[in-house]
Amino acid sequence: MLNFTHSRDAGVVTTLELQPRADFVRTQSVEAITKRALAYLKAGFSVHFRGPAGTGKTTLAMHVAALLGRPTVMIAGDEDMATSTLVGTQQGYHYRKVVDRFIHTVTKMEETADKQWADHRLTTACREGYTLVYDEFTRSRPEANNVLLGVLEEGLLVLPAQNQDEPYIKVHPDFRVIFTSNPQEYAGVHDAQDALGDRIVTIDVGYADRDLEVSIAAARSGLAAARVAPVVDIVREFRDTGEYDQTPTLRASIMICRIMAQEKLRPTIDDRQFVQLCIDILGSKSALPGKTDGKRAQQHKMLLSLIEHHCPGRAAAARKQA
Repeated sequence: MLNFTHSRDAGVVTTLELQPRADFVRTQSVEAITKRALAYLKAGFSVHFRGPAGTGKTTLAMHVAALLGRPTVMIAGDEDMATSTLVGTQQGYHYRKVVDRFIHTVTKMEETADKQWADHRLTTACREGYTLVYDEFTRSRPEANNVLLGVLEEGLLVLPAQNQDEPYIKVHPDFRVIFTSNPQEYAGVHDAQDALGDRIVTIDVGYADRDLEVSIAAARSGLAAARVAPVVDIVREFRDTGEYDQTPTLRASIMICRIMAQEKLRPTIDDRQFVQLCIDILGSKSALPGKTDGKRAQQHKMLLSLIEHHCPGRAAAARKQA
């Protein structure tokens, strides 16, 4: 995660004062995407990072938000998201009681109760000019996101009728949105409205190249690049086989490398704990319930073959010498 501090200057909404994380890997390709995104945002447009799981969309979005130098508000897309979740709603009551004893023999009492309006994250970001990071926005129903159409096009946030004192607000000129989404997900994901997509700039984010994956795995685990490179190669080759139900991503490499560092494991087929670690993390991507024993055994054998190929031990070295 990026380093951040909490702020509650805007009512009940918590903002993030983001700072670029120390282990963020800056390669030429990452810097190119970052530069493009910043150019679009500074021109007044919102940006959408689109790509499969494990490509670093959220990390990239938070990094770009930090570079904008404005407080950040974050929202995670959800099936139960409604317009009121984004904008705000009437919340609680304000009670007022007046006791009139102007005439000492007469007591007059007046009591009123008024509902209070409470801004939510989108409204606060629009008022104050914050950066809004809307993670996995396609997990929210399209009708919940309709309120963003006027915000991004006309610079007006229309508030619900319950807020009678303020029908709409003018969007702050520094307000920006950074969206992320995963087009490969199928469960709990909705198609984004064309009207919303027409108002944002979409940048497709693919899987990192080998050098970038090695650099990230090394930075996140604290291990030398030479030690994490075989692990990255195992995961990448496994991904190329297509023999899985869930795509093995860079996160699998990071998990294996961090546990390697913690347990002081050697990346070799001779280290049984290392082998089991790889099987536990990568095997879970394919050995789902319903698989036949024969299929599971075949996949297990394939993983062992990949581990031995990229992390050979003494026996493999002896065979090569022979």
